[in-house]
Amino acid sequence: MFLKTSFTTLIVGVFVVYVLHTCWVMYGIVYTKPCDHPKGDNCITPFLAGNPKLQLSIYTALRPNAEGGHTLIHKEDEFDVDSKFERIVNVSLPKKTRNNGTLYALIFVHQAGVTPWQDPRQVHLVAQLTTYMVPKPPEISLISGEDQTKKEEAQKKKQGDGNPTAGGGAGDGPTSSSVHPASHWRSRLTLNIVSDHFMFDREYLPSDVHRYLRVFQNGKKMVYLPLLFVDELSNRVKDLVEINSTSIELPLTISYDSISLGRLRFWIHMQDAVFSLQQFGFTEKDADEIKGIFVDTNLYFLALTFFVAAFHLLFDFLAFKNDISFWKQKKSMVGMSSKAVLWRCFSTIVIFLYLFDEQTSLLVLIPAGIGSIIEVWKVKKAFKIQVFWKGGKPTFLFGQLDESERRTEEYDTLAMKYLSFLLYPLCIGGAVYALIFLRYKSWYSWLINSLVNGVYAFGFLFMLPQLFVNYKLKSVAHLPWKAFMYKAFNTFIDDVFAFIITMPTSHRLACFRDDVVFLIYLYQRWYTQTHTQTHTQTHTQTHTQTHTQHTHTHTHTHTHTHTHTFLSHQQNIPNSFLT
Repeated sequence: MFLKTSFTTLIVGVFVVYVLHTCWVMYGIVYTKPCDHPKGDNCITPFLAGNPKLQLSIYTALRPNAEGGHTLIHKEDEFDVDSKFERIVNVSLPKKTRNNGTLYALIFVHQAGVTPWQDPRQVHLVAQLTTYMVPKPPEISLISGEDQTKKEEAQKKKQGDGNPTAGGGAGDGPTSSSVHPASHWRSRLTLNIVSDHFMFDREYLPSDVHRYLRVFQNGKKMVYLPLLFVDELSNRVKDLVEINSTSIELPLTISYDSISLGRLRFWIHMQDAVFSLQQFGFTEKDADEIKGIFVDTNLYFLALTFFVAAFHLLFDFLAFKNDISFWKQKKSMVGMSSKAVLWRCFSTIVIFLYLFDEQTSLLVLIPAGIGSIIEVWKVKKAFKIQVFWKGGKPTFLFGQLDESERRTEEYDTLAMKYLSFLLYPLCIGGAVYALIFLRYKSWYSWLINSLVNGVYAFGFLFMLPQLFVNYKLKSVAHLPWKAFMYKAFNTFIDDVFAFIITMPTSHRLACFRDDVVFLIYLYQRWYTQTHTQTHTQTHTQTHTQTHTQHTHTHTHTHTHTHTHTFLSHQQNIPNSFLT
């Protein structure tokens, strides 16, 4: 017991140290030490402090160095770094770009009235307007074979919206059914400039800002040019448009807003982190899920999310540890619904296959895969399955149930009998409805979606046999309550993540479904404890009263007999006369 407590305490201690260290690192990111002596030689002053007249110019080119020509697509003549704006421009695509090529945007901030190449104090950045990604497979009606994309295009043409120059919807070109990466258009370009007139200290210049800093000598002072930043985190997969041979022009939304120095440094670190994940093998979609956490969430809410995620990680580990320990020591299935264990195994595998088919983020997919493996192991323990290998072929041997386990199995079977009358018609009806009215990539996709919708929509019914067994046995002592409580905390935390991380709607609703089940388990635990305490107190009081009455009667009889004996001896009278 001491070792277990020490291990849990150690884990909690490591968790606290991790949270404090992360807070310190985050503070170091957003805080920059300013120059204490503005007139000193170590200070680097901002160029924007002199309120210069600036111009923003954006060009497109086939190469990042503008060799081979460039085309002006937009300019802001009276560019104010403090003024937010959004512009939509149509960009002509060169033939090379339409043939699965690339295109770059050259962004310049320079002196107004001259070209960028004539201004020695201009700042510029290069952003890629195209990226390569495997197109999403088209969804069709499995009965009629009708393509959803073609149907939408036909409706647009009837309404007069079928403009080929604005083409490029996913699945438009010949590459839409291919498994090879195709060139996609990034329809958003987000720009930022630090508007703070911050004065840097040479000795404390942050390394993350250093690569964006351009400095020149102005007399005895060092001056840095505007800090221009291209927000790559705003480039989401949902904004990508597949490029094909008919995509003559495509729209580009140019957004600009000023940014604080602390937020810029935080954004640089997050952008580098996402890029590092892609280098480790994360796909564009996986990286997009992480981008969504930062872009679509308020920073203060994001900070709260970090702490919530940290506690989720802690409770996840503790629940995993206690659940494994409980099932490792489990020798009997008395009071445990084996049907519920089997159902959890089946449902977790179906959910994993569904998430894999939907190309869900690895943040959700990996825990689901680990959970599936654990549930398979639980089924092996619950049904006492032993695997023997003979000649390379597995042989399965099922263990025998004792009398107490048979009683539990009877309640379990009875509960499943009642549930089957409701569950099977609902699942079959939902699958038939989906086959007729919805569209899928393949028959496998329809099968997985139908199964997972049954799991999500009616899966909580399979949790009821355990509740029924608890009710019949009037006990919940056989359940792994430590693991249950940790999972309950995580379930409520999942409710928060359901609004942050992108996931299928059915998976999001399942998080709230689990809340109800855990509340019922808690009620049963409270009820059985209260009922047991009341029964014990009543039994104790009754036993005490009975024992007191018996003692009083015995004492009275013994005293009465002793008195009679004493008198008989004193008077030499037989006892029979006295009684």
